[in-house]
Amino acid sequence: MTTQITDLARLFQERASGAVPAYRRVKDLVSEQIAGGRWREGDALPSESQFVASLGLSRMTVNRALRELAAEGLIRRVMGVGSFVAVAKGSSCLVEVHNIAEEVRRRGHRYEARVLALGEEPAGARTAAEIGVVEGRPVFRSRIVHSENGAVIQIEDRYVNPAFAPGYLAQDFTVRTPFTFLSEVAPLDRGEHVVEAVLPSPEESALLGVDGAEPCLLIHRRTWSRGAPVSVARLLHPGSRYRLEGAFEAGNPPG
Repeated sequence: MTTQITDLARLFQERASGAVPAYRRVKDLVSEQIAGGRWREGDALPSESQFVASLGLSRMTVNRALRELAAEGLIRRVMGVGSFVAVAKGSSCLVEVHNIAEEVRRRGHRYEARVLALGEEPAGARTAAEIGVVEGRPVFRSRIVHSENGAVIQIEDRYVNPAFAPGYLAQDFTVRTPFTFLSEVAPLDRGEHVVEAVLPSPEESALLGVDGAEPCLLIHRRTWSRGAPVSVARLLHPGSRYRLEGAFEAGNPPG
């Protein structure tokens, strides 16, 4: 790290110019290190204090450079820990329902899952209405964290109608996803996505490894099988590490 920051300081001084703002030069230098492969996905960057001391800049200038790099998705900032080269953004099709494990592996990356909770609980009014059960009746609920190359890309909070998936609570969701199991026992014939930008709760920001002020992508997904609602899921993604994509032909926009 000492060699890295020394080299950056030298390059920064070589490019000193009144025409280019200092924060912009810091951004350019960091971007070049990443693009050139010197800093790779997951690598730690020098700390703000190291940038300040070595480049002779104010903390405000360095903070602006790092903040904008994070907003552009090049780096990931973890509160109280530091800044890291961001993992290339994962993506999901906006108009289709896919298995997140397959998406990650299709990119040639490592997929992992951690189960936070798996059990049965009474259905609240909203959940009951969304999956077609009587309020207060037992429903299945799972909370799972999905990771790509060690970085969390989704927190999944799912409610399932027990009538369609009686074996749900017996599954090992570190081995296969709820999507895979439900596709087998209740084949999908309809899906619905509602997407919005939200700020994570303190628990969610800790799980995602993001600052609480970082916008996240929230997908509210409902699925049906044989004409009846099967599950409803709240899928939260860190905005700096995930994006949604969609395509359609002229005259046939997505419904």
